[in-house]
Amino acid sequence: MAMATGDQSLWQQHVGVFAFPFGSHGLTIFKLMLKLSRASPNTRFSFLSTKKSNDSLFLASMVVADDLPANIKPHDIDDGVPMNGVSTENPLETVELFLKATPENYKMGLQTAVAETGRNISCLITDAFLTFAGEMAENMNVAWFPVFVAMPYNVSAHIYTDQIRQLLINGVDESSIVRVEDRTLDIVPGLSMMRISDLSDEILNGDSGDSLFSIMLSKVGRVLPKATLIVMNFYQQLYSIELLNDLKSKFPNLLNVGFLTQPSPPPPLPESDSDSTGCLSWLDRQEPKSVVYIGFGTVATPPRHELVALAEALEDSRVPFLWSLRDDRIEQLPENFVERSRGHGKIVSRAPQTQVLGHGSVGVFVTHCGANSVFESVANGVPMICRPFFGDHRMNGRVVEEVWGIGVKVEGMVFTKSGVLKSLDLIFGHDKGKLMRQNVQILKQIVMEAAGPGASASKDFNTLLEKISMF
Repeated sequence: MAMATGDQSLWQQHVGVFAFPFGSHGLTIFKLMLKLSRASPNTRFSFLSTKKSNDSLFLASMVVADDLPANIKPHDIDDGVPMNGVSTENPLETVELFLKATPENYKMGLQTAVAETGRNISCLITDAFLTFAGEMAENMNVAWFPVFVAMPYNVSAHIYTDQIRQLLINGVDESSIVRVEDRTLDIVPGLSMMRISDLSDEILNGDSGDSLFSIMLSKVGRVLPKATLIVMNFYQQLYSIELLNDLKSKFPNLLNVGFLTQPSPPPPLPESDSDSTGCLSWLDRQEPKSVVYIGFGTVATPPRHELVALAEALEDSRVPFLWSLRDDRIEQLPENFVERSRGHGKIVSRAPQTQVLGHGSVGVFVTHCGANSVFESVANGVPMICRPFFGDHRMNGRVVEEVWGIGVKVEGMVFTKSGVLKSLDLIFGHDKGKLMRQNVQILKQIVMEAAGPGASASKDFNTLLEKISMF
């Protein structure tokens, strides 16, 4: 991928940036790198990810190549997928193949970056999931700055994986009426509202399973002490006191630099005519706070029977909706649903999510509860209906519903026609929905203040910049 590299004599530092190229992880690290590169033009950033991920980040409409800072260079690394590809819809298989090629693929990428620039790596900024990077940085005698995409609640669960697994091994007293999966995580400071059932399979499996992903994540708590500092995709003001104090007691150099995929305050919306998806111009014609926006990220997709249930609920409710749904899934909707719903709905294969959430006509976000989607909803003041799938989704859903009071999980955490109708009625027709809208506006204001000049997120970002320049 040919791009301008600028005058190499200007580079004072050479930072290696490792993305975890799945879900929105790559985008989050990419956004942080963009912000750092613009603030530190004399620092070279070598961005390592798979070709597929790099193409989507560097060539997609979100970045115009001419506007890309000259001090950024992408490097494609091996994705581990054999030449004949992978015939599976299970995203975890692709992750496993990638991890089999790791960390050798990153080592080779770094060697290429060093050879091109003639400058050794001065520090590593990596997705915190890539736990091998701590040892790599140690062997290279450079600083390591892991970045957590997930909410700190999930981070804490990864740190306490060993204690949580011991809780599972010990089980529950036979006389107890509380099921194991319903047991709360009182043993972890700041997670007393969480249940065992909220945890991801990777945390529950620890390093005892066959999954390379589980094994890698089980090392989070053990390798983080190697970090020079830890970067959180979060605002300090959104923590509970107990959780923040516990994490800071373990990691004094904890930096909360704000939501990385969503600036705050949200930037002005572009001219609707410039949106090739047609979403913004369609939203312009809707009533304020009336539209249901539906989007499940790049990985999660409900099974066919849930797509049908969701579609039937939308049709019965007649609520205006904007649905971001892959083309290959549209055929799974009820027969003639697309035609019947054209009067009050719009289905697109891709929506400019942050812009959609920032539009005044959107009244609720139906989401898988991925961390960045939650953050984008908060920053734009939009309540949520949550259908968690895997990973950190269930913990995030618990935070949205019970900690922040800005949304509701669908009944039984699966889409049924009656469950979706209940959720829509709650958001649009009840006092509890009104309270959710008030709560999310309060959080939006907190985030805007925390992101302001001289506020905590800005200070922590500047600290990160200073640390990079020191090595």
